[in-house]
Formats: sequence, structure tokens, C-alpha cells
Amino acid sequence: MKVVIINYDAGNIQSIKFAIQRLGYEATLSRDVDEILNADKVIFPGVGEASSAMRKLKSSGLDKLIPRLAQPVLGICLGMQLMCNSTEEGNTKGLGIFDVDVIRFSKQVKIPQVGWNQISNLKSDLFDGIVEQEYIYSVHSFYAPLCAATIAESLYDVTYSAALQKQNFYGTQFHPEKSSTKGAQILLNFLGL
Repeated sequence: MKVVIINYDAGNIQSIKFAIQRLGYEATLSRDVDEILNADKVIFPGVGEASSAMRKLKSSGLDKLIPRLAQPVLGICLGMQLMCNSTEEGNTKGLGIFDVDVIRFSKQVKIPQVGWNQISNLKSDLFDGIVEQEYIYSVHSFYAPLCAATIAESLYDVTYSAALQKQNFYGTQFHPEKSSTKGAQILLNFLGL
């Protein structure tokens, strides 16, 4: 199986690559269009600020490529947020895969949310073997509200989308590669789709 992690200088790609290796698979880091198109599974990571990350995607044409991928694609953290219509962070237009706009947590809570939080209302094969109220690891200041694509929820300030799915596109607001054995199971489930 060919796994490609999109390398656009805005992701925690090494930790994801090591997590995939621990599961017994090899992952290639690439921004090459043909390599991404020919992958069996694509992981779209993201750490950092949305508008600069989107500029990097546009400069390499990846903003046009990602929405037309036909194989399973997993966006992680900022990667998931960039797959939405837009984000308030930098007033950034997203890829429009998920029909929801990403917004900032209120000033009523500490921002960013950093640490372990629970996920619930799990509605996808992505969560096979994961129980309700399982703990996962998150680091974020912005979130996708609940919407038609929501397949898992978390509570921090409000109940928000911890994960999204539309057709072959999946996204997790949390970091499965940093979520211990449960995160490893979620990555394994994605590789098995």
C-alpha cells in the first residue's frame, strides 16, 4: 500500500510518518502531483497559521489537487480546517470539501485548547474499536461547528466537530499521531479503509 503524506511545509509530518511506521507501513513525504494522485491513502497534515498554510498550498497547486482526489484522504488538525469552506484565522478561504466554516473559540476558555479531551457520538468506520468518551490529544484555537459532515464530537467551550467525513474525505481536529494507542487505532482504521 502506498501512503503519501502531503509535504507543503505546514505540517508535523515527521511525527505522522513515525506513527505510520509503528503500524508497519511506510509513508512517503511528497508534494508531487503524480505521486499524490497514485497513492492508495493520502494524509493532509497541518500545524501553524491558516492563511500562510493556504498560500503554500496555492503556490504548489495543491489547493486544486486535494479536492479532486478519489482515494481516502485524512486531514489532521489544520489540514482538516483547510478542507472546510473557510476559517476565521486570517479570514482564509478553504478548499470547500466540508460545508462548514471554522471559527474561533470564545474568550470564555483558555486558548488554545491543549491536551486530552474526550470524543463522543462516533459515526464512522474510522472509529472501529474506539469507545465513546475516549480521550484524544488536541491543540487548537479554532473549530468546526457541528454540521452534516460531523462524525465525532468534543466539548470545549461548545460542542464542536472533533472529526468530519464527506465521501472519501476524512478529517480529525485532534492529533491521532499523538493520541497514544487509540490514535494509532484510528490511523490503522484509516489505512484499512
